[in-house]
Amino acid sequence: MAEKRDYYEVLGVQKNANADEIKKAYRKAAIKYHPDKNPGDKEAEERFKEAAEAYDVLSNPDKRARYDQFGHAGMGGAAGGGAGGFGGFGGGFSMEDIFSQFGDIFGGHFGGGFRSSGGGGRRVNRGSDIRIKVRLTLEEIANGVTKKLKINKTVACDQCGGTGAKDSNSYSTCSTCNGAGYVTRVENTFFGRMQTQGVCPTCGGEGKVISTPCDKCKGEGTLRGQEVVEIKIPAGVGEGMALTVTGKGNAARHGGVNGDLLVIIEEEPSTELVRDGNDLIHNLNITVTTALLGGTVEVPTVDGRAKIKIAPGTHAGKVLRLGGKGLPDVNGYGRGDELVVVDITIPAKLTGEEKRLIEKLAEQPNFQKAESVKNQNIFERMKNFFR
Repeated sequence: MAEKRDYYEVLGVQKNANADEIKKAYRKAAIKYHPDKNPGDKEAEERFKEAAEAYDVLSNPDKRARYDQFGHAGMGGAAGGGAGGFGGFGGGFSMEDIFSQFGDIFGGHFGGGFRSSGGGGRRVNRGSDIRIKVRLTLEEIANGVTKKLKINKTVACDQCGGTGAKDSNSYSTCSTCNGAGYVTRVENTFFGRMQTQGVCPTCGGEGKVISTPCDKCKGEGTLRGQEVVEIKIPAGVGEGMALTVTGKGNAARHGGVNGDLLVIIEEEPSTELVRDGNDLIHNLNITVTTALLGGTVEVPTVDGRAKIKIAPGTHAGKVLRLGGKGLPDVNGYGRGDELVVVDITIPAKLTGEEKRLIEKLAEQPNFQKAESVKNQNIFERMKNFFR
């Protein structure tokens, strides 16, 4: 399918649907489009995968929150490369992966989660995901950045290679399922008399048992360790956005599929610039004389500093726009602006000479009466500032 559909639309549920409603809707769609019920139907197979992808996101509170906030872009599809590659569920999961993760949804129908469309069937363990927070400056957000982070995690045992067995001769085929990973039985179901499959109780769906476990990991295949992960963060990310680095989470038992690394973005506050979407706001203080006579001043930007001109007679509250000096859009839709809000600094104390000069200036015609500034009343300025 050329364009991803809304996940709620895929499952036919409302955006406020609870976990039970989402699970029920997925089970209904999965049974409707299941390959065993639609042999050779490629469109049904795609619908089956689409429903599994939607359920993978909406059944997970963290993924669902990211999807509700950022849509499909929040699932990592727009994030670009990086170690392991950013990507969503649908990018590299096979039918076997779907059965392995969500087979329990079928309640035993069609062989549950331990068969594949290609005739496999062994269960694949999956490691848990890891969540980390990465704090970025506005400059790093503006230009994108690559971070190298040391992650504490479970890693594959270096002695057995993650298998959990002492050596290649320390396995035996499960006698209960004969290596299939599942047991087969015939049941009366909603669709009539059907052959169903379930996980093998002896080997847990793996199809084999370890006769002699590894001395180092005690048969688990994993150990506590560390890994340095290089993460490429694209320009334009925002506070709370999550990026997924596939396969860089915890290692799985017995050489299974690694979990993912979820990178949560935090923004480091700037003392000079405030972010407003893709725009940046700077509050510029100028002197009374600069406001009256005009001049050139420096303002901070994410790329350094820039000189701007102040026109004579500039009023407090005037907004100067620096086009293209804001932040890039994470999806590549252009770049924001920098808005410079002018404020005028009034001296709290005056010397005797300064007071005499001000009093003399106050006698001049242009200083006799305060005039209102067109379209610049305080309410409009505040609305523009907080728009």
